Amino acid sequence: MLTPAFDLSQDPDFLTIAIRVPYARVSEFDVYFKGVDFKFYAKPYFLRLTLPGRIVENGSEQGSYDADKGIFTIQLPKETPGQHFEGLNMLTALLAPRKSRTAKPLVEEIGTSEVSEEGVEDDDEFDWEIEQFPYNEVSESALNPQYHYGFGDLRSGVFQRLQDEFSDVVDIKDPDFTSAAERRQKRLAAELAKFDPDHYLADLFEDEAVEQVLKYNPWWTEMYSKMMASLGKSQEQENHAALVSFSEEEKYQLRKFVNKSYLLDKRAQRQVYYSLIDILLAYCYETRVTEGEKNVSAFVSVLVGIDYCTK
Repeated sequence: MLTPAFDLSQDPDFLTIAIRVPYARVSEFDVYFKGVDFKFYAKPYFLRLTLPGRIVENGSEQGSYDADKGIFTIQLPKETPGQHFEGLNMLTALLAPRKSRTAKPLVEEIGTSEVSEEGVEDDDEFDWEIEQFPYNEVSESALNPQYHYGFGDLRSGVFQRLQDEFSDVVDIKDPDFTSAAERRQKRLAAELAKFDPDHYLADLFEDEAVEQVLKYNPWWTEMYSKMMASLGKSQEQENHAALVSFSEEEKYQLRKFVNKSYLLDKRAQRQVYYSLIDILLAYCYETRVTEGEKNVSAFVSVLVGIDYCTK
């Protein structure tokens, strides 16, 4: 089965799903929708979506087919009129089966009722005179000699295997055996060691190149201005989600992404969000200093930017 290209939009009362199936047989198709589930089948295409809001079958649903474009357009009523469905542009999440997850909890609670009942019976058998010892804190290095890093602190041992390949990008030696606090101290020391007063003064007084870079308008500046102008001042707050739109190529890439879920604590979640900002800032820096000209060394600037921002 093929996953067709699709697009979702909404108004206060309806959810509209446009599905592109140029090679389907119009006479042989099936549509199922209930609650947050939506399924579409037209050989050789199959589409299953888990929607961010509930839809209902009440007789007001509509469908049409554009034979020239090969697009089915299905309009489904919302169960709660006026509800705004979030994340309609997150195609990978919509394609994921409901309640699917790629990571399982490390600790699970099973047999709650049995444990509670047995707990009452075992109270008399518990040895309250068990020998105790003073608490002795064990250092993190003794528990795990390797430190973690990367997305959600889920990686370790990567630089140990690829130290030679990343020596020009990562200034810190042996990050697998260096804590986050030590990495930060070493990063500050490396920045201080690389500071050149003469270079700084030259950039301060001979700033033609810097001024040229600052005057450059990257592609997102013009795009943002056009979007805001099209929305209008009165709808600026209500339609902020409409600022994000993807091309057909970008939608295709989103459909190819694997939808994964991770068990991250609050500290790891905060680090992940900061890492995304690091990537955006590094990309913006690279785009500005090269004035939009892509080159083979661009990835080095991005990696170095992330390397410094995340420590």
